[in-house]
Amino acid sequence: MDKHTLTNTTNPQNVLDYPNNNTFFLTWNLKEDLPVEELQDKMKGLYALVINLNHSALNRFPDSKASCTLGIGHDAWLKLALPTPLPKELENFIAIKGIKHTAVSTSGDLHLHIRADKHSFAYDMAAELSNCLISFAECVVEVQGFRYWDSRSILGFVDGTENPHGAAREYFAIVDEQDPKYKGGSYLFVQKYIHDLQAWNAIGVRDQENVIGRSKTNDIEMSDAVKPKNSHSALANIGDDFKIVRDNMPFGNVSSNEMGTYFLCYASTFSTVKKMLEHMFIGNPKGNYDRILDFSTAKTGALFFVPSMDMLSDWAG
Repeated sequence: MDKHTLTNTTNPQNVLDYPNNNTFFLTWNLKEDLPVEELQDKMKGLYALVINLNHSALNRFPDSKASCTLGIGHDAWLKLALPTPLPKELENFIAIKGIKHTAVSTSGDLHLHIRADKHSFAYDMAAELSNCLISFAECVVEVQGFRYWDSRSILGFVDGTENPHGAAREYFAIVDEQDPKYKGGSYLFVQKYIHDLQAWNAIGVRDQENVIGRSKTNDIEMSDAVKPKNSHSALANIGDDFKIVRDNMPFGNVSSNEMGTYFLCYASTFSTVKKMLEHMFIGNPKGNYDRILDFSTAKTGALFFVPSMDMLSDWAG
């Protein structure tokens, strides 16, 4: 058996889907003044709706690759009295502080990741889910992402080139034997980055390529002998045995010049994500931080666990 092959797992949510043309990223916090029993009852409706929307999308528009994925944060997991012990690595994300930049920690009880080829479909799913949530939760982050050319970020470079495919995609994204109680689940980590495009554009293409570690036009990675040690590709990629599945999308408001990247990844272990963030923000070695952070500032940072579809079905009743 290939080392990147899973054993039999329970039915996962749509964490393995590829980035689509239109995306909604929504973070919600549960309302504090509602009784736990009421929250639990309302959440049953949300679990059922997520299942329904995914089934409906597959049946009605099978070629649209539309889906929605629900993640649940540490504190919400406890408040809702979901199964214990918790997923082994589910915790409140703790900020990672380097000498110059910080991977901030922000609140988040629930996260919805919605993808579709048509904006109308993505919008309708987001609206239905928001209508379900509005009586017992508050939306604290809403980002609408879009595909930019050939999967590039607003910085102009292709994003996600190192993503695993095939059996390796499952292996690195979905929990298996490392936590048998939660097989079929996935760790979901998100960050909203804002880019300083004026500073970025001022340094020119050659320096931009040194920051990223790849060619801008053709997306060719520099050799290790040439690639700067503080380039993004040198620090964000931490080895063939430590990969994640990225689903980043650009977003922005040109009038306010708030352009950025919503970083989202699925992983079978959060420790892999944490190691990557430490390399980027603290540096490897310490002080050799990821140069892209001089142009991209993390405004949010939150960790969630994505239960399997079978678990959602059980909880929906």
